[in-house]
Amino acid sequence: MAQISGTPDVPDMGRRQFMNLLTFGAVTGTALGALYPVVKYFIPVSSGGAGGGVTAKDALGNDVTAKNFLATHKPRERALAQGLKGDPTYIVVEDAETIASYGLNAVCTHLGCVVPWNASENKFICPCHGSQYNNEGKVVRGPAPLSLALVHADVNEDDKVVFTQWTETDFRTGEKPWWS
Repeated sequence: MAQISGTPDVPDMGRRQFMNLLTFGAVTGTALGALYPVVKYFIPVSSGGAGGGVTAKDALGNDVTAKNFLATHKPRERALAQGLKGDPTYIVVEDAETIASYGLNAVCTHLGCVVPWNASENKFICPCHGSQYNNEGKVVRGPAPLSLALVHADVNEDDKVVFTQWTETDFRTGEKPWWS
């Protein structure tokens, strides 16, 4: 066979190769389409911004705003909100106009129960096995081995309470944080 107008000799793709390629493409597309929802299930939804912060949510899933929160909570009160990774996290009211710069993860470090705030005793008392934490979340009575995890609690420009990861030294113990 002679070349026409200087083009190299390229053999045509046979029917069998074409059908194999078409079948491979169809099977691969179907498999990837079936795996997509499985992969999405195991990758958590990102709810934070570039800084890794998460807007605190109330029991109904609404964003917590500082103005409304302070209007309905008393000084030295601790109130639950949804925090980092969806964990229950306490917002701490310092005075009538200020939310503390830290929040407390409400998950007990012993067996993972949610630890309620006991205002009359000014401490957190775990209902599961009796662990106790002071008003800043430092363990004062076991069997819990560690203090409650800290998060930063800040108010952004939209007046929303935002939680971010605490990576600095734990101000209660002077040690590196165990939760980071």
